[in-house]
Amino acid sequence: MAAAGEWFEDWAAADPDGALTRARQPSLFDRADWYRLTREHVIHEPPAILRVGDEGGGRAWLMLRAKGHAAEPFASWYSLRFGPVFDRSASAGLLDALARALARRFAVIRLYPLETAIAEMLESALRETGWRVFRAPVSRRWIIDLNGRDFTAYWAERPGRLRGTVERRLRSHPIDIRIFRCFDPNVWRDYEQVYRASWKPEEGSFPFLRALAEQEGAAGTLRLGIGRDRSGRPIAAQLWQIENGVATIHKLAHREDAREGSPGSLLSYAMFRAAIDEDWVERIDFGLGDEPYKADWMERAEPVWRIDAYRPFTPAGLAGIGREIASHLVQRGKDG
Repeated sequence: MAAAGEWFEDWAAADPDGALTRARQPSLFDRADWYRLTREHVIHEPPAILRVGDEGGGRAWLMLRAKGHAAEPFASWYSLRFGPVFDRSASAGLLDALARALARRFAVIRLYPLETAIAEMLESALRETGWRVFRAPVSRRWIIDLNGRDFTAYWAERPGRLRGTVERRLRSHPIDIRIFRCFDPNVWRDYEQVYRASWKPEEGSFPFLRALAEQEGAAGTLRLGIGRDRSGRPIAAQLWQIENGVATIHKLAHREDAREGSPGSLLSYAMFRAAIDEDWVERIDFGLGDEPYKADWMERAEPVWRIDAYRPFTPAGLAGIGREIASHLVQRGKDG
């Protein structure tokens, strides 16, 4: 029997014994530190932290933004994964308790980006506790599992056009590459310089990324790659995190005026090689999106989901259900 939920606005109060720390949560996105950085640099408002427990000592947390009768993830464009955080393992009882506690406070909830397994479990728990649930894919996560392969074996299996491009550019446009494992403010300035001169839109929060790089550098999990041209100018940069056998690619960019030499691909070549042959990672996670180039480096794309759930017989819930039904009817009409 799961206990009724408790609500908090502070992670220390919600987690007095450190269940949400690096020592007990293998994933960056499940830690209080990640959420603290998000609040400090991106979402400047208190979180709504829901905690439930069961008689066996299992606990689960869900970090939300409360907006009146509605709630959405305490997350940002930097969050590559979201969902309940468990002290032990996920259970139907804990998820049911989360769903019931949510119903006592909100009429509408939106949860994303969710991996398939947790999306299915959440959908079931919400339906069982009276929510009207709509689930839809919102993106894809690009993954490769190495299964013991070294870099030579991995590289041999990449598309010929990618291997050919890298091999030609290594001869015609060589760059000097260094991969930093500790935070260095001078190197970070190079990273920001490359990003500001790239094809990418304005970054949401350089202070957030810097704080993340400082945090992970202190923990030994930072991999910050910088590629320089013959003059020493930084022209490519990538921010990775490697921990517990998983390499996560957070950000990458190259200068638009240097794109002819494919510096981003050359830096990726070096970063992948170091992750596989030096850090011996078991998995590389290229994050979310539909960019075609990711398919060349990865082997599969997994769907990422969004759940919109509504409490029937509440004004906000009924309005949301009506909008969802109307949207589905319109889409069905377009599809013929």
